[in-house]
Amino acid sequence: MLRVAGLRLHNIRYKTAYKRHLSTTSNSQTPNSTMAKTKELSKDTRNKIVDLHQAGKTESAIDLTPWGQNDHKNGEQKSQDHTGDLVNDLQRSGTKVTKATISNTLRRQGLKSCSARRVPLLKPVHVRARLKFAREHLDDPEEDWENVIWSDETKIELFGKNSTCRVWRRKNAELHPKNTIPTVKHGGGNIMLRGCFSAKGPGRLIRVKERMNGAMYREILSKNLLPSARALKMKRGWVFQHDNDPKHTARATKEWLRKKHFKVLEWPSQSPDLNPIENLWRELKIRVAQRQPQNITALEEICMEEWAKLPATARLPTRQTLAPPKKSGPAMGPGEELGT
Repeated sequence: MLRVAGLRLHNIRYKTAYKRHLSTTSNSQTPNSTMAKTKELSKDTRNKIVDLHQAGKTESAIDLTPWGQNDHKNGEQKSQDHTGDLVNDLQRSGTKVTKATISNTLRRQGLKSCSARRVPLLKPVHVRARLKFAREHLDDPEEDWENVIWSDETKIELFGKNSTCRVWRRKNAELHPKNTIPTVKHGGGNIMLRGCFSAKGPGRLIRVKERMNGAMYREILSKNLLPSARALKMKRGWVFQHDNDPKHTARATKEWLRKKHFKVLEWPSQSPDLNPIENLWRELKIRVAQRQPQNITALEEICMEEWAKLPATARLPTRQTLAPPKKSGPAMGPGEELGT
């Protein structure tokens, strides 16, 4: 079992584990051995490697981190990243802890190296609001979610890293043009887009060319939200979703929405990951990157073309397996498979 505790390792505990490790390694070799043998790390050592990994240490940092020593002040044990010099002790005893050893130990514990997921920075108030939102809508029927128009903004780089691209290539062919993605300094420019969609398909997509303020946002809603709702044939009483950007929550914007008789979905702050439009943005960026636009004008045109091609129904197998089996909002219908 992996221990999730920090690095509060008692001196006595360390010495006992270290003596046990020495006795184990000394008994595993005969005095007449002429070939160096690889010594198995003790369970305690493996646990410490896992602890350091759980604390956010990289493999290289673990390789250089002294373990085992504690600093005591006023009789209290203090948690530290540097708690002794176990690495040197193990090396003197004939056990060398290398980066490869650390990697293998972590893999045997069921861990693997992955890119860290980027998630919103959440304060306790955000966590409570998200939990409240989830509980309030846990039992909402599918029909309710089908009557929501979701909206958001996104930035698309001309030559930036809009999506991960993997290629199959031969050794030493990494610089072949077909195996590369062209980049320019500072990304070569970008465009800001604002769009919306519902369960019936994508709504309007527009480019935001200037720094948006409240008045501009209300103009965008006036010119694009209502036409989108009509084109999507939304039912009476449809609900509009947008986040808690100050432009969206400004008094003038709220009053405009009230006069238009729009129902607005109460949304928890710091929750872009809850908005299903993020799946469409990802798919759009993948499609645009595949066409490799060479200038801002072409980038905008391709974005509009690819947005119009997005299917009304799509499946997201990976996300479906991560979601609760039921009562988790609208299920995606059968159709073209989007990126996972």
